[in-house]
Amino acid sequence: MRLASSREPFDHPDWLFEPKWDGFRALAYVDGHHCRMVSRRGNVYKSWPYLCDELAHAVRCRSAVLDGEIACLEPDGRSHFYKLMFRREWPYFMAFDVLWLDGKDLRSLPLFRRKRILAGIMPAVESYVRLVDHIPGRGRDFFKVACAHDLEGVVAKWRGGTYQTGTKTSWLKIRNPHYSQWDGRRDLFDARSDNATRRTRWVRPQLELV
Repeated sequence: MRLASSREPFDHPDWLFEPKWDGFRALAYVDGHHCRMVSRRGNVYKSWPYLCDELAHAVRCRSAVLDGEIACLEPDGRSHFYKLMFRREWPYFMAFDVLWLDGKDLRSLPLFRRKRILAGIMPAVESYVRLVDHIPGRGRDFFKVACAHDLEGVVAKWRGGTYQTGTKTSWLKIRNPHYSQWDGRRDLFDARSDNATRRTRWVRPQLELV
């Protein structure tokens, strides 16, 4: 499910509002005692095998596909992107939707029903798998609180919306324009991209000579 952008927060009784976690978006495929986490581009995350084990054993079902965010959390509950990116802390899986459960496709159900189902399979004890809670209707107040606590922003979701996998969406991201962890991030990613390009240029001739 894609996220469209909205510049301004809003209030509406038919919309749910969640905190926007600053991490890596992932689908978690739980199958018995196994789990794999896949990125938006279809790449399998391999850096956190213990989190896959946690998902496989903590979620109360035989099989499921969960949508969520991989995020490192500070003691006050805020996400910290750089600790995740540089693998400085063990991350959590912040689950906010369920697409499939024990052989049943749930994507055609409205969001509020999927959220009830998701809450019912979340771990009953302390875990690195967390349910993302929401508030109904009060998007403006929630956005003010998110900005006051230096969160990345909020996500607004139509409570009656189905889960769309194409270009259509009923999810909106509203970013905090003063979010502190955006500072220098573009330069960091540009530098990492340049380093990867240089390594490719050096490694490729060596591979061709073998």
